Amino acid sequence: MRIISSVTGWASRSQTWRRRAYFGSISFVDDQFAAILETLRECGMADNTVVIVCGDHGDMLGERGLWYKMHYFEGAARVPLIVHAPHRYKPARIDASVSLVDLLPTLLDIAGVEVDPALPFDGRSLVPHCTGAGGHDEVIGEYMGEGTIAPLVMIRRGPWKFIHSRVDPDLLFNLAEDPNELNNRAGDPGCVQLVADFRAEVAQRWDFDAITQQVIGSQRARRVVGAANAIGRTSPWDYQPPANAGEQYVRAHMDLEDLEAMARYPRVR
Repeated sequence: MRIISSVTGWASRSQTWRRRAYFGSISFVDDQFAAILETLRECGMADNTVVIVCGDHGDMLGERGLWYKMHYFEGAARVPLIVHAPHRYKPARIDASVSLVDLLPTLLDIAGVEVDPALPFDGRSLVPHCTGAGGHDEVIGEYMGEGTIAPLVMIRRGPWKFIHSRVDPDLLFNLAEDPNELNNRAGDPGCVQLVADFRAEVAQRWDFDAITQQVIGSQRARRVVGAANAIGRTSPWDYQPPANAGEQYVRAHMDLEDLEAMARYPRVR
């Protein structure tokens, strides 16, 4: 019993430390965005610059015994999304569920760029949300990375979140009533039709057999590449842009007046 108690106590302290570190990271990022906004004000660009703050994923910090991401529980799936454009949109909190794939069409919409409807865009513009004109309330997610032995998919629509994998039981949560996702409604007799509808939509959206074969094929190809890269001298896969040293420093062929003008902001006329 003393061993179990010790392990439990360590896990609790570990979770506390990681939460503090996570909150510290958030505070650091907040400070950096504050510096960016201040720089925009100093440069006179604050009124015509749209700033969007977002993250790529959340983190499980010991909840359910899970760490990092790799699941569609709220701790891992939810991310910040702030659109700062005080001269365009009134301040508001939007409760609708949206996705990071919506950012590209949103940026194009803000810039006034019309996109060919035939282009394969998965996202939808968030400008209607920002202007108070409504907008969608739906997120479709799929995960095939480390930590899972089969494709994991998610449909979030309105208050409902449905998580499905062929190797695990279904998960269904009503986040309006159960924000901590403690009550799995997948086996609820009152949700039989809802689960059936979600499962039918999953079958229509995803071909799991084909996806599994594609993932296995990709893994095999990357193993071959990894083994080849382990032989001899390894070169970084990042693109290495060529640099002309003759253009990097002050040279006699440069006009000094132009050089000094470019180095100042606002630009000297």
